Amino acid sequence: MAFSVHDNGVKNTAMGFNHPGAPQPSLTIATTDPNGTYWSRLEAKTWIAFLFMGTCLLYCARVTLPICVAAMAEQFDWDKKQSGIVLGSFFWGYCLTQIMGGYISDRLGGDKILLLSAAAWGSVIILTPLIAHCSSAPIVLLTISRFLMGLLQGVYYPSLASLFSNKVRESDRAFTSSTVCTGAQVGTLLAGAVGSVLLDWYGWESVFYFSGFPSILWAYCMWKYLLKGEDQIISLESLGNSLVKSKDNKVPWRKLFRRAPVWAVIVAHVCMGSTFFCLLSWMPTFFHDLFPESKGWVFNVVPWAVAIPFSLFGGLLSDHLIRLGFDTAKVRKLMQVIAMGLSSIFTKLLSYSSSYHQALIFLSTSLGLQTFSHSGVSVNVLDLAPSCAGSLFGVMNTGGALVGVALVYFAGYLIESSGSWPSVFNLISIVNTFGLSIFIIFGQATRVDI
Repeated sequence: MAFSVHDNGVKNTAMGFNHPGAPQPSLTIATTDPNGTYWSRLEAKTWIAFLFMGTCLLYCARVTLPICVAAMAEQFDWDKKQSGIVLGSFFWGYCLTQIMGGYISDRLGGDKILLLSAAAWGSVIILTPLIAHCSSAPIVLLTISRFLMGLLQGVYYPSLASLFSNKVRESDRAFTSSTVCTGAQVGTLLAGAVGSVLLDWYGWESVFYFSGFPSILWAYCMWKYLLKGEDQIISLESLGNSLVKSKDNKVPWRKLFRRAPVWAVIVAHVCMGSTFFCLLSWMPTFFHDLFPESKGWVFNVVPWAVAIPFSLFGGLLSDHLIRLGFDTAKVRKLMQVIAMGLSSIFTKLLSYSSSYHQALIFLSTSLGLQTFSHSGVSVNVLDLAPSCAGSLFGVMNTGGALVGVALVYFAGYLIESSGSWPSVFNLISIVNTFGLSIFIIFGQATRVDI
């Protein structure tokens, strides 16, 4: 493991925000890449822009089937249950590769895993129309295809966490993370807008080609121009060796799970991710039930568009505060207070919406504020365990996905049994408040993996 010593300004662990005053040099041990260097400013700008496009393509591919499922169901004579089986199979694959993807990324490099992942999911997307038309039982093969998509995309965010922990300085991590993750909103908007047009004009097959070919091109450009060709390709031998948990490279799970800050970031991320998933899953039904005159494309587009500047501002604010000398842990907590605390207020206000436009404003503000989490717990894992950030992020993301599904089902039970939407918004607020409280009390930003 290589280390670098650099000046990060004042690191004070007092309970409140400390006035930056005159910056004093402090020595910070930070894990770096195998060559012992962080990205230069130019390299960082190139990689941020490229990874932003990668995240955009990730979500373009992810939402392709949901966009096309109604047309496909009509063509292949699926009912709602069968459509749900095909759509839901993505989730099970997605949960299975989070931890393993992070582990391999920590050993071989997140950039290489991202390359392989994008090339593979792009190929699956392109082959999907062929699979559907050439099979006598398309629902079976499409379910397997969707499951495989989940497996391949499950490694993406853990690989990003591993890459950022090795290549991005602490004072730049929030903006880097928030900018790259903003690609999720852009990708969803792009797929929704272009995909809807392609679906109407050329059929559902064209939407899959639109998502698949750019993903393969993105992977090729990464290999050719950023990783400098075939010398960076992962051999089967190195991939196999990375799975062998030797004494020198295994993840110190026992040490990590004995530390309160690790549990704090896990609990906060699980609560944040599950409530976000729950809110997005039930919002279309909420608008349909309470505001039947509302147009679906509006409440499916506007909140995502609003979230983009919120996410970027959160990253800029967080890194700016750290550069001024504010304690990193306090900055991470401030971002999370905005993401989980302040956003919950606007989620609760949805219960008192008297008009469609008012509800849309509350929802858009809530989802926008939640993106501040990109500058909170999402980068706090890099502070705590840079040597195994990918593996730990995989644990967090797996927990968030599993609890998210349970929360969606429970919210459906509340709606069915009580017919009360406020009960759902209260549930989201309670879960967020619990996760935020744990993070405020026990969260830190000092390394625990050494």
